[in-house]
Amino acid sequence: MSIYQGQTDSFKVQLLNGQHNFSSNTFKIALYTAAASISNATAAYTTTGETSGTGYTAGGNTLTVSQTPTNDGNVAYISFANTSWDSSTISAAGALIYNSSFNNASVAVLSFGSTVSTNNQSFNIYFPAALANTAIIRIA
Repeated sequence: MSIYQGQTDSFKVQLLNGQHNFSSNTFKIALYTAAASISNATAAYTTTGETSGTGYTAGGNTLTVSQTPTNDGNVAYISFANTSWDSSTISAAGALIYNSSFNNASVAVLSFGSTVSTNNQSFNIYFPAALANTAIIRIA
């Protein structure tokens, strides 16, 4: 099984069709084990390979948009606020950002590079700075 990082193919098409609204839709992030197969071909949130454990609920956390759609230097971008699962005992090798307001449609896959675990600790996702060259979602 593998986790391949990047924006999903279906997200790119749906974005051009106006089906994702970062100003009003609800976006979530779910965690996955190394046994998951998520990639650019993942079209929607799936429970297959999703992590489980103390402090984690299937479907993951709701994300807060920290940078509304912005353009800078011919790059449009958005970003999310960091999120965490407090007092958790879980292991994950990656994550899926998805739009729960639009059929749980996938947005992006994140790979952690290896399995990260917590034992009654906070499991944190830190998003890169909300800038044209580093934001988590960018269109150049």
